[in-house]
Amino acid sequence: MQQTAIDLVAVQMAARKLEAGKLVAFPTETVYGLGADAENPAAVADIYAAKGRPANHPVIVHIAPEADIGYWAARVPVQATKLIAAFWPGPLTLIVKRAAHIPDAVTGGQDSIGVRCPSHPVAQALLREFKGGKGGIAGPSANKFGHVSPTTAQHVRDEFNDTPLVDYVLDGGQSDVGIESTILDVSRVDTHGVVLLRPGHISIDQVARVLGVIPNLPDRAAPRASGTLDAHYAPQTPVSQIDLNALSATLDALILAGHKVAVITRTIPVNVAHAQIVMPQTAASYAHDLYAALRDMDHTGADLILVEALPSDTHWQGVNDRLRRAAHDSAGVLQSLLKRQ
Repeated sequence: MQQTAIDLVAVQMAARKLEAGKLVAFPTETVYGLGADAENPAAVADIYAAKGRPANHPVIVHIAPEADIGYWAARVPVQATKLIAAFWPGPLTLIVKRAAHIPDAVTGGQDSIGVRCPSHPVAQALLREFKGGKGGIAGPSANKFGHVSPTTAQHVRDEFNDTPLVDYVLDGGQSDVGIESTILDVSRVDTHGVVLLRPGHISIDQVARVLGVIPNLPDRAAPRASGTLDAHYAPQTPVSQIDLNALSATLDALILAGHKVAVITRTIPVNVAHAQIVMPQTAASYAHDLYAALRDMDHTGADLILVEALPSDTHWQGVNDRLRRAAHDSAGVLQSLLKRQ
């Protein structure tokens, strides 16, 4: 975690706005969140309105390191206790059975709730200041629904510059992790074990070392969770992934057909591309830069963002998940462009 200066005046202002029912964008180690008082249904409704988010799509509640997850959960199974000890504060969200007094607004009407404790120092300062550290901040990513998540305060401002519902942006520098938290369902451990709903920075191998078993894959009855729709994290420009050995020839064919192509690669510069970014070699560094790269390429006027396919091992699972969802609604675009001669 990079050293981040904490502006206590700004933190206090943000906390007071949250307590007054306003929306505040705030930094976390994963991405920036669009925050509201998790126990204020009207404020949470404003999150959905600002993002254009479906009402049945739950949000994650962020709590301070000293907070009691038992306030939010009807039950905290032993598996959750082990995971909390290993990974909190950090980029891990746990889905637990919700306590009876928790409003439907943050759960999408389900009997479960997603909770996490962020490690970002500014997020922690805000959570400790908000309601004296006893409250929870509902905080999905601070972007319009389905769009690329923000990893800087400026990304948030760019996203919501026409949205008066977002009252304040608390700046905490660039997010260190760069992709959203790993989500594990521990609400049905007696019948389904621990289930991986969304991969992230914390890998299934790390989780398995703590639990002694590999998390299960989602079943049809698994709880709905943030960022798990097939299409998500997408720029306006279509995205297509391609193997490195086909990248050069495909790019040549697209250019010959008169198309502007932006390329995201981690190997060699592609000098004939309309625009390009060479990404880091490691999964963690690639994740840190991913959303900024997608945003940059989205602003180049390209007809397509062509992304070099990544390794398939577990270290890359979170990044591959985000790119797969970003490209979901672009299926067939590459072949369509190649046919336009």
